[in-house]
Amino acid sequence: MTDTPATEWEYETLRPARDATKKEATDPKARLNELGAAGWELAETISYEGGGTKYLVLKRPRSTTQSA
Repeated sequence: MTDTPATEWEYETLRPARDATKKEATDPKARLNELGAAGWELAETISYEGGGTKYLVLKRPRSTTQSA
């Protein structure tokens, strides 16, 4: 039985645009598709108290060629 190394992750955040009502002003689909094509996967959302999305948190496995 061999031990496999744990996956190392890197993270990115996306803050959806907001208008004067403090609600999401635009659909972030295009930007999410760009990030998805680059290997990012939506992992979590961080919301404001009372509603609305503050951040979208994305992750992808860290490449072995990237420095820590």
